[in-house]
Amino acid sequence: MTPLGGISKDTSAVSAKGAGRGNGFVALKAWAARAEHAVGLVAEIPGAILIVVEVAILFAGVAFRYVLHQPLLWSDELAGILFLWMSMLGAAVAQHRGGHMRLTVLIGLAPARWQRRIETFASLAVILFLALMLRPAWEHAVAEMAITSPALGLPDTCKAAAVIVGILLMLVIALLQLIQRARLADVMAAAALLAAIGLALWLFAPQLQAMQNWNLLIFFGLGVAVLTFAGAPIAVSFGLAAVVYFSFATTTPMAIAAICIDEGMSGFLLLSIPLFVLLGLMIEATGLAAALAGVLSTLVAHFRGGMSYVLIAAMYLVSGISGSKAANMAAIAPVLLPEMQRRGKPPGELIGLLSASAAMGETIPPSIVLITVGSVTGVSISALFTGGMLPAVVGAIGLIIVAWFRSRSERVDGVHRATLREILTALVVALPPLLLLVVIRMAVVTGVTTATEVSTIGVIYTIIVSAVFYRSFRLERMWPMLCETLSLSGAIMIILGTASTMAWALTQAEFSHQLAATMEAMPGGRAGFMALSIVVFAILGSILEGIPAVVVFAPLLFPIAKALGIAPVHYGIVMVLAMSLGLFTPPLGIGFYQACAIGRVAPEKAVHAIWIYMLAILAAVLIVAYVPWLTDPRL
Repeated sequence: MTPLGGISKDTSAVSAKGAGRGNGFVALKAWAARAEHAVGLVAEIPGAILIVVEVAILFAGVAFRYVLHQPLLWSDELAGILFLWMSMLGAAVAQHRGGHMRLTVLIGLAPARWQRRIETFASLAVILFLALMLRPAWEHAVAEMAITSPALGLPDTCKAAAVIVGILLMLVIALLQLIQRARLADVMAAAALLAAIGLALWLFAPQLQAMQNWNLLIFFGLGVAVLTFAGAPIAVSFGLAAVVYFSFATTTPMAIAAICIDEGMSGFLLLSIPLFVLLGLMIEATGLAAALAGVLSTLVAHFRGGMSYVLIAAMYLVSGISGSKAANMAAIAPVLLPEMQRRGKPPGELIGLLSASAAMGETIPPSIVLITVGSVTGVSISALFTGGMLPAVVGAIGLIIVAWFRSRSERVDGVHRATLREILTALVVALPPLLLLVVIRMAVVTGVTTATEVSTIGVIYTIIVSAVFYRSFRLERMWPMLCETLSLSGAIMIILGTASTMAWALTQAEFSHQLAATMEAMPGGRAGFMALSIVVFAILGSILEGIPAVVVFAPLLFPIAKALGIAPVHYGIVMVLAMSLGLFTPPLGIGFYQACAIGRVAPEKAVHAIWIYMLAILAAVLIVAYVPWLTDPRL
């Protein structure tokens, strides 16, 4: 029998060792946190500065071309090089801030211990993808040394190097985050699972290659689904599936993945995305959005449902300035929701209307999704901008009808009815943002400027107006806005890059031809194809968000639609509306949860109220789909 003293002594020794290990882990986690913060700054500071430089270059290009009549031949080329650097640094910042788009709804349903394990698996998937991409990115950068840019004469490596630098920064940040957040046992279990999957793919590689295009279901069906539902960033789900597919089911060189990421993120038109995101944040911070909401409130706020009408109209107007749904909701919600709650509107009702209004505004120029559609399909962005206006009006009318029905018992006693003087004062205050709407609309539609250039003009205009007219421009607020723009833009652009990789794989496998044959064989002709497209894109919008779904599937389906006699602009508008319907529809729609976060309402309190509003959006989608005249009066 062991003496009591001996047991006590041995236990103390074990405890001391455990405490030593515990202290060691605590110190390691603290070091990792400090290191991550430092690496985050390495990406954040130059990335934010690059946004300012991009605005200056593009604005100078417009000024020299239209004012001095001396075009800067090198401005677009330099802006394109810096844009890829800004995007890759932004992707690293998004990794640091947890800003990458991912689906977390299903993870939240799992028990706590399994949530931790699944998140560790997703984190290791991120690390695996980034590690696998290092060599292809290096090979791509070296290969580009032989090519020089036409205006500046710089080797294309100056641009391609951004891919490897961004991937390396993301990899370091992901490793440091894993050290801070994961348990060693969970890491080992997740690593063993990934190793087992890799071994199985290696053993069955001959069979996978013999399956021909059926193996696409394994890599891009099952693989993407598992990674996405496990909470891996959507960009990683696409990228890792493509890289593994290249490795085990084809003889395609891995450098193709880096080339596709480069090309997918380098479209000059896409440069308007971060600039419109910045513009959206600025109109909220400088009070331009509040001014628009203010003038609408003076006109209809005294009616039953008046604030609901103001919300719908304000989202329509703000969507005409900013291309970001999240920025639009963040600009309007804090201004209107408190007054709507004071009038007795349930919190869930507010989120339902906010979500549906954001979905309605998806086709209003300068929509980022419409810009992406034009970029990947070659359809005129000006035509898409013009074609999206009336469909949004149809959606707004549907929402107004629902809002009227839901507001019949709203309390309006004691609500002040604005006088003519107050209306005129509010109109004067709102004149600058109203003029900005006109500038953006006319500049793009008339072809005076591109979508990218007009976003720059919008940023400069907002700074000047807020500083001179509103006196609300505070320089200290610019840095947080630049960093937020960098993070959100990086998260969007890396999706475009990896989605381009997956789209290339699907195209080379002739999946597009098989898809075309299958969908053309569906009964119903044009009407059946349009109905199937609405269902498909609504599902894709709820799972993948609009932009990645556009990049992967728009190039595949647009030729089919054209062959069936459907105008590209009409099909593009219907596609975007259907995706926005899915994006804001629970339980998977990411946009719905963004609206809940912005409105500070628990999703379970809003989910029951959103359905009638989304039915109104569905009705609008169907009307637009089968009345092509709404997108082009010539149809």
